[in-house]
Amino acid sequence: MLKEFRDFIARGNVVDMAVGIIVGAAFTAIVRSVVSDLIDPLIGLIVGGIDFSDMYVVLSGAVPEGASLAAAREEGAAIFAYGAFISAVINFMIIAFVVFMLVKAINRMRATAEAHRKAAEEQAAVPNPPPGPSELQVLLEIRDELRKRDADAASR
Repeated sequence: MLKEFRDFIARGNVVDMAVGIIVGAAFTAIVRSVVSDLIDPLIGLIVGGIDFSDMYVVLSGAVPEGASLAAAREEGAAIFAYGAFISAVINFMIIAFVVFMLVKAINRMRATAEAHRKAAEEQAAVPNPPPGPSELQVLLEIRDELRKRDADAASR
């Protein structure tokens, strides 16, 4: 069973998946920063200078007026954190768009590689025409024809 597990881990797909997860986690951190540090403040500016990610509605419980989302959660109040949800949706949309562009680029590269492979196969399938006479052979034939013509003209 240990050998089977080792073979499974050594397969290229598992290693590729692990690399993808690591890169994805790093990329997610970058996207989270873009959303929380760049996009949310812009949206907050539009909605009146409020920190967008801290927007929430208290459903039940006592929360001091103007408390942050973290403070409201610490109070134990039931809250509807729509700002955090919208930030998560923006994160998802950005990541989904980047993954879409990545898959699109990979598909384009695969299609190009496949077209090159098919062209190479078609080129290999076409038989080469038989080689023609060499330049020396052609010149020798011309010389022989000229001698024959000269000999025929002299004999007349």
